[in-house]
Amino acid sequence: MKMIRFILLLAAAALAVAQKDPHYASGRSTMVHLFEWKWDDIAAECERFLGPRGFGGIQISPPNENLVIWSQNRPWWERYQPISYKLVTRSGNEQQFANMVQRCNNAGVRIYVDAIINHMTGTWGENVGTGGSTANFNEWHYPGVPYGSNDFNWPHCVISGNDYGCCPDRVRNCELSGLKDLNQGSEYVRTQIVNYMNHLINLGVAGFRIDAAKHMWPGDLSVIYNRLNNLNTNHGFPSGARPYIYQEVIDLGGEAIRREEYTPLAAVTEFKFGMELSRAFQGNNQLRWLTNWGPAWGLLESGDALTFIDNHDNQRGHGAGGNILTYKQSKRYKGAIAFMLAHPYGQPQLMSSYDFWDTEAGPPMDSSGNIVSPSINSDGTCGNGWICEHRWRQIFQMVAFRNVAGNTGVNDWWDNGSNQIAFCRGGQAFIAFNNDNWDLNQNLQTCLPAGSYCDVISGEKTNNQCTGKTINVGSDGRANIYIGANEYDMVLAIHRGSESRL
Repeated sequence: MKMIRFILLLAAAALAVAQKDPHYASGRSTMVHLFEWKWDDIAAECERFLGPRGFGGIQISPPNENLVIWSQNRPWWERYQPISYKLVTRSGNEQQFANMVQRCNNAGVRIYVDAIINHMTGTWGENVGTGGSTANFNEWHYPGVPYGSNDFNWPHCVISGNDYGCCPDRVRNCELSGLKDLNQGSEYVRTQIVNYMNHLINLGVAGFRIDAAKHMWPGDLSVIYNRLNNLNTNHGFPSGARPYIYQEVIDLGGEAIRREEYTPLAAVTEFKFGMELSRAFQGNNQLRWLTNWGPAWGLLESGDALTFIDNHDNQRGHGAGGNILTYKQSKRYKGAIAFMLAHPYGQPQLMSSYDFWDTEAGPPMDSSGNIVSPSINSDGTCGNGWICEHRWRQIFQMVAFRNVAGNTGVNDWWDNGSNQIAFCRGGQAFIAFNNDNWDLNQNLQTCLPAGSYCDVISGEKTNNQCTGKTINVGSDGRANIYIGANEYDMVLAIHRGSESRL
């Protein structure tokens, strides 16, 4: 059986390259995770902000029916307790989902689904889903699919902490946190999963995050991916386009299962990325060492990596990495995000959060458990308990920076031997960082044509004028760059398109 799985893995390699292309609309390059947003609100955000601001795509919360867990006050993780594949959740129903996908694609913004295909629910005293489905937990019976006991891995076992270091069979065949573990080696189970994912493709989604991919056999995932439909050309995708797939594989080293087992299939979530950049921008490593950022740091090859600083798991202390920067440390967080978006390595994903102090807490909701929509403040930020990091000027302006930089590499690197760094992206863009406790004040090469440019971090270009700093570039491409140690932001960035007219 393992030899057959290995052969299937090799056969999938040819498709893997195609499945590492997110198929963004032309000139776009960045995804944002709108965690726990409702479908109608996402559609509106595509049209009013994400499309006009040049965002490439959105990761959405799982769209299939989940168990309602009132005993825990509707925690965020109830979305990861599937009870059927019906498209009905607190985010909306199938009609609202289809409408969102259409409207976002029309705005040039792609949709990527968080796909929960490793497991069904755990065992709970409560037993009703967001679409009204029920289950018989003690008999592994889920009529809403339907699944029965023959569709799960046997003999029954639960993963222990020690299994990760020694026992890949147990990590892949036993239950994760008591969640009932589906057998993806079963033809029937594969068919249900493929039908669910193909239904979403037919509705116009561009791809999938595969939750808990590490807990499934690569050979089984290969079969599932190969059976997925091409993307729907009615939604603007080219003929023959394959869904973009990025697999959740937490691998910081020292475990029996390695992320390289999954890169032949599709992209992988690169947890080391956010861990190392968080360390650097927290001052636990010097920024100057980022001069060779990429595989030399033990990261995956660029084309294999879905990159992020924080995600919905590790910002709550779950998953990998420990002290990850989040919106709660805003200056350093924005610095790390700026580096992620300025550097060409990987496919970047932003996190858009709601405010929390209890790491179990679900999204802002009313007394009936309905998600409360984000409000939009007069300055463009969010209210009603939503953080909306993607609407912070220092972040959405760096999305535009990355779009302008395009496929150029890093050149003209400068550092002060400590935590002040700067570099160009070809002749398109320039960025500088100051994470030292003294001022950065240097004459640096920007690689840009002579002229006056608006720093897109401290302000914007409005009516050809700068609302923040103005940077004057000379005929030699050089400019005086100043970032005070006590300034609100540690970053300065200019690019073609941010020229002002004095």
